[in-house]
Amino acid sequence: MSASVALGGSSRCGRALGPSLDKIIKNAAWRKHSHLVSSCKAALDQLQSLSDLPNHDPDSPLLALPAADAPLLLQPILLALDSNYAKVAEPALECAFKLFSLSLIRGEADPSSISPSLILRLLDAVCRSCSIGDEVIELSVLRALLAAVRSPCLLIRGEGLVTIVKTCYNVYLGGTNGTNQICAKSVLAQIVLIVFTRVEEDSMDVAPRTVSVGELLEFTDKNLNEGSSIHFSQNFINEVMSATAAKDNAVPSHVSPAVKLQNGAAEGPGGEADTSKVDNDDKGELDGGAQAQPGAADADNAAAAAAETTGDSKIREDGFLLFRNLCKLSMKFSSQENPDDHILLRGKTLSLELVKVIMDTGGPMLRSNERFLTAVKQYLCLSLLKNSALSVMAIFQLQCSIFMILLSKFRSGLKEEIGIFFPMLILRVLENVNQPSFLQKMTVLNFLEKIVQDPQLIIDLFVNYDCDVESPNLYERTVNGLLKTALGPPPGSTTTLSAAQDITFRHESVKCLVIIIKSMGTWMDQQLRIEEAYLPKSTEIYTSVENYSNPGGEDGSVPDFDLHTEVTSEVSDAATLEQRRAYKMELQKGISLFNRKPSKGIEFLVNTKKIGSSAEEVAAFLKNTSGLNETVIGDYLGEREEFCLRVMHAYVDSFNFKAMAFGEAIRFFLRGFRLPGEAQKIDRIMEKFAERYCKCNPNSFTSADTAYVLAYSVIMLNTDAHNNMVKDKMSKADFIRNNRGIDDGKDLAEEFLSTLYDHIVKNEIKMNADSVPQTKQANSLNKLLGFDGIINLVTWKQAEEKPLGANGLLIRHIQEQFRAKSAKSESVYHVVTDAAILRFMVEVCWGPMLAAFSMTLGQSDDKLATSQCLQGFRYAVHVTAVMGMQTQRDAFVTSLAKFTYLHCAADMKQKNVEAVKAIISIAIEDGNHLQESWEHILTCLSRIEHLQLLGDGAAPDASFLTVSNTEPEEKSSKSMGSYPSIKRKGSLQNPAVMAVVRGGSYDSTALGLNSLGPVTPEQINSFLSNLNLLDQIGHFELNHVFANSQRLNSESIVAFVRALCKVAISELQSPTDPRVFSLTKLVEIAHYNMNRIRLVWSRIWNVLSDFFVSVGLSENLSVAIFVMDSLRQLAMKFLEREELANYNFQNEFLRPFVIVMQKSGSTEIRELIVRCISQMVLSRVNHVKSGWKSVFMVFTAAAADERKNVVLLAFETMEKIVREYFPYITETLSSGLSRLTADPRSAIRKSALEVLFNILNDHGHLFSYLVWMGIFNSVIFPIFSGLCEKKDLADSKDDCSHSEIPAPAAHIEGGSWDSETSSLASHCLVDLFVRFFDVVRSQLHNLMAILTGFIRSPVQGPASTGVAALLRLAGELGSRLSEDEWGQIFIALKEAAALTVPGFMKVFKSLDDLEMAIDPQSYADIDVSSDPGFTHDEIEEDSLQTAAYVASRVKSHIAIQLLITQVLSLFLLHSPQAFRSFSIPLSVTLSHIVLCMLCK
Repeated sequence: MSASVALGGSSRCGRALGPSLDKIIKNAAWRKHSHLVSSCKAALDQLQSLSDLPNHDPDSPLLALPAADAPLLLQPILLALDSNYAKVAEPALECAFKLFSLSLIRGEADPSSISPSLILRLLDAVCRSCSIGDEVIELSVLRALLAAVRSPCLLIRGEGLVTIVKTCYNVYLGGTNGTNQICAKSVLAQIVLIVFTRVEEDSMDVAPRTVSVGELLEFTDKNLNEGSSIHFSQNFINEVMSATAAKDNAVPSHVSPAVKLQNGAAEGPGGEADTSKVDNDDKGELDGGAQAQPGAADADNAAAAAAETTGDSKIREDGFLLFRNLCKLSMKFSSQENPDDHILLRGKTLSLELVKVIMDTGGPMLRSNERFLTAVKQYLCLSLLKNSALSVMAIFQLQCSIFMILLSKFRSGLKEEIGIFFPMLILRVLENVNQPSFLQKMTVLNFLEKIVQDPQLIIDLFVNYDCDVESPNLYERTVNGLLKTALGPPPGSTTTLSAAQDITFRHESVKCLVIIIKSMGTWMDQQLRIEEAYLPKSTEIYTSVENYSNPGGEDGSVPDFDLHTEVTSEVSDAATLEQRRAYKMELQKGISLFNRKPSKGIEFLVNTKKIGSSAEEVAAFLKNTSGLNETVIGDYLGEREEFCLRVMHAYVDSFNFKAMAFGEAIRFFLRGFRLPGEAQKIDRIMEKFAERYCKCNPNSFTSADTAYVLAYSVIMLNTDAHNNMVKDKMSKADFIRNNRGIDDGKDLAEEFLSTLYDHIVKNEIKMNADSVPQTKQANSLNKLLGFDGIINLVTWKQAEEKPLGANGLLIRHIQEQFRAKSAKSESVYHVVTDAAILRFMVEVCWGPMLAAFSMTLGQSDDKLATSQCLQGFRYAVHVTAVMGMQTQRDAFVTSLAKFTYLHCAADMKQKNVEAVKAIISIAIEDGNHLQESWEHILTCLSRIEHLQLLGDGAAPDASFLTVSNTEPEEKSSKSMGSYPSIKRKGSLQNPAVMAVVRGGSYDSTALGLNSLGPVTPEQINSFLSNLNLLDQIGHFELNHVFANSQRLNSESIVAFVRALCKVAISELQSPTDPRVFSLTKLVEIAHYNMNRIRLVWSRIWNVLSDFFVSVGLSENLSVAIFVMDSLRQLAMKFLEREELANYNFQNEFLRPFVIVMQKSGSTEIRELIVRCISQMVLSRVNHVKSGWKSVFMVFTAAAADERKNVVLLAFETMEKIVREYFPYITETLSSGLSRLTADPRSAIRKSALEVLFNILNDHGHLFSYLVWMGIFNSVIFPIFSGLCEKKDLADSKDDCSHSEIPAPAAHIEGGSWDSETSSLASHCLVDLFVRFFDVVRSQLHNLMAILTGFIRSPVQGPASTGVAALLRLAGELGSRLSEDEWGQIFIALKEAAALTVPGFMKVFKSLDDLEMAIDPQSYADIDVSSDPGFTHDEIEEDSLQTAAYVASRVKSHIAIQLLITQVLSLFLLHSPQAFRSFSIPLSVTLSHIVLCMLCK
């Protein structure tokens, strides 16, 4: 170390320069390099006298050394590098590497300065030394250049940076050592990465990542790998990057000139921003002078304009210059003189690889920088367009990779460009099914596999293209293209694919479809979670892509549409996009109809309001709409119908031919349609054209006739000159001769006609899309979207090294389309956060996906392929189920269920078992959304269990169901144990097993019934092996589906139960092998879900109740018995729950027993129901509330049974209940008896009354006050509800808050009871009240309301009954009544007496209208002639009857009043004090009645 210090002095630069200068001196040839040696010695001597300055001289290129000494110190290095001698150049390069990597050289290397700087001279010398040709020197040059670019203290600008890149290019293209070429390529990629990392941050102080050499060789140069070349190159790059990075922290604190300039705008000599030179100087291109390319000048002008409007820093200026030059280099094609220029092709490939590195490095700045986006549109898109015609595989792969980055990172700013390139690069290859290039299509499939992993990207494609009228249906065409690939070439078609290649395509396309539906589900789940969290709308936009990484970049967490401030972004809802897509589909339908039947198409478009009905609007549609068939347009314009003529006139009048040459006017006019073949149509069109041209150019011809004839002549010349079928071509002289005298008898100028002839012959008049023949597919869709020229360019077969040549015009035309599309629309980039958009996407893709998954799963046994298909089914079911798309969901579930092959187990394979597992997974994961699809899933579970039981040798359910209830248990046990395991012993004599082996269709409920032929040994062996396969599915998995029902939501559990009931019915109704698996699961499900809220449980039970009734009435007695027993088990569990008062759910739960009991014709079933009810009631009597109603209804039905033992069993149970558990049934029993008191049969009424009141009298001492209140309100008062008004009983609510009085049941209407029944009822009521008076005395006022109701009756019988009851009440209670209670009685009597007066007076007054004359002459004055139907005798008889009725009423009323008086006199004896308080008003009432009677 001391020697080194001594050689270079004490300065840091000296320690780097000294050893290298000494080595140069030793390696130099003294005579040949004498000047070099002397220069080295002078530099060493100078270094000995120098030391580091305290402050760095900003004008010095060497750190801490004076600027004046820098030329002397660096001169030996420059001479050594220019010596063209490897031995001295190598230490010089080593010295340069140290100076750059240690940041000892600082400043700015700008070739645009007036005098080249010392740093720039050093860099140029390093680059020139590469010409020595030594492999070691090449590596040293690469290392030094990379260190120079990496140095944070050295800003290499403009041509200096381009020179470095060019030098690395030359090493790569001209080198003979494969390792050196890989190193050169890696150094280039690292340089580009460093430059654009600085561009992104606009700073020199950045830490760029190190390139991966292996990734650089992904597409090309794999043949250069010589054993460990990749490893060597990677270490080479790592060494340089680490050597420079290690010194970053040692940079002095002073600011270098480069740092001062890095954040400012690039300044020219005048001090102002000078960007035009950088952008317009084509010498910056790496080849030093590339030939002009179509559209290059336009791109340069656009870039210059963009540069003038931005104040980019020097760092970004250099980055944009490098990007532009790389794009230009990628557009170079070999010349005609040297068509086999493979070096040029390698340079083109390398340029695209470097462009890919740039785009991959692009971060938020590049995505939002208007100038960079303009450069991408003008240069990169043009490069992709030109190179799309090449068939070089590496270039195609690089194009796809670059396009993937554009799609992932820049899609919101390149909407129109992506709409062009996606069909050109991707769909063109994808849709080629019969004769594709294997490598190309695999590249496209791999590309699609990567991009569809970004959920937001898929949504954006659909929203911005499939829902945009002006854009192609990228999503729909991608899905359909993948379907075509998955299905393979059509049968009978010719294909270039081998069988292995075809299978590979099929599997890859299915994989892409699976990833698409998976990504849709991921996006949907995320959006639904966001909506559930009630995030604001602005937050939803950016969260929608927050967690997804872009396949082509590292910073995928930044939404692409958030980075393009110049692009109009718009958050759209699903409804708006639905309207746009519907509009687009309808418009395309109209265009398609127009291309087949133009008049019908126009009519359709007008009716659907896609275009206006005027001729001008139709003409504008024909002129401006893409996708219309040009030939059909010409035919339509040439029609002679009035409207078509007006449209043609409007169409022609829309052109402006002012100041346009005649030939150009015709060319401009005919570019939108093809002239029809009929002469008359051409005549009409050209006649109108001539008129329009002369109107726009009035001084062109003498008259319109001249223009008309000349136009016709030009059309004939164009056909003659450019039709290969015409052998004798028209000469110029012929053309001039044919047009003599057409200008009103005069000749047109010969020069004019000659020029016109030359233009037509050299340049054919044709439409915009006329290039090469198009396929039918291109005519249909590509033409519809305006991509004819692009597809023509791509499909034009040219050798990989030939230039574009004649297609230059076509490229320019496509560029015009780019600009036209950009100008036509505002490039609105739509963003959707509404998950409902998936409904429209699913409508597009579900059919192709179902077909692809089903076909692959059915035909392929490949484990990976079938696994992918099953995943696709799972994701598709998830999306369609959550979105509520019933048809699509059922289609996927049904198809997957069929692929389980459980209906034909002998044909099962491992993939079918995997399908079963998928079915179970769907049931568990998406159970809340399956609805009607549950039936298919539960059917599969039922069949699995059936097969597993057969395999285990368990007795079939039919053996249990056919065992008679009367048979001994021993026989039953013997029957159940007679089925050995068929797995162990191969016992296949069981008919049920034979039926399963035969198999059947998926929809058949009984397997093997339709094919009763013999079972072959092969089928038997296959069946046995498949039973072993089913061992992969354990009972836990099956039971987990049912246990998981507790987690289903309210709607789903009802759907689940309904589906399970259907499956259970199909099992039980099997004619050969009835089963109870689903029935037992129903009981389990009901048990699991009993704790749900009452509303949900009610809906569940409504379904179960209908099921139990339906099966309970089955003709199969064994099935019905088993179902009733299952219902009993369920009822036992349900009755363990307490029921609150006044609820009726127990009654609803037990109603199936009642219905089956009433409708079943089977004695066994009826007896079983009675026994079940008896067992339930006796074991759960404490919990039975409203259920007593159903219990008694069952016993009532049993009492009418013809079988004695059923009747006796019912009565025995009823007797036991009454004797031992009467308090539990009191209210229910009393309510029933209460209703019987209204029976129309007198005997029933009286018996019901007697039994009811006897029960209450016998057991009343056991009742509490609340029970009594309930009995009075719900049992007793309704019996007498017809005797009093509801308001009379309303006060009872105050005494019994727990129960409301029901509305009057109107058991009796007036005197509907006979006097005997009324007397019995009142007598029983009073006896009951008297007996339990201490408990029920609060009901006295209600009792008085009932009794006074009797008294108010206009009939003497009920009134007498009421009075008698009052007398009995007073007699029994006597002194037990308080004065207030006596007061209530007196008030009730007063009101009763008063209420009888109005009715009595009304009857009594009717006597005033009767004249009972003794002399019949008194009727003489009555005019009876008017009504001949009446005679005097009849009138007299009616009057006598009325008088008799009034007399009877008066008599009854007097009797009632006397009875009331009698009651009052009796009450006076018991309570004279109360009587004195109420005697005056009562006496007044009675006196009033008597006076009225006396007056009459």
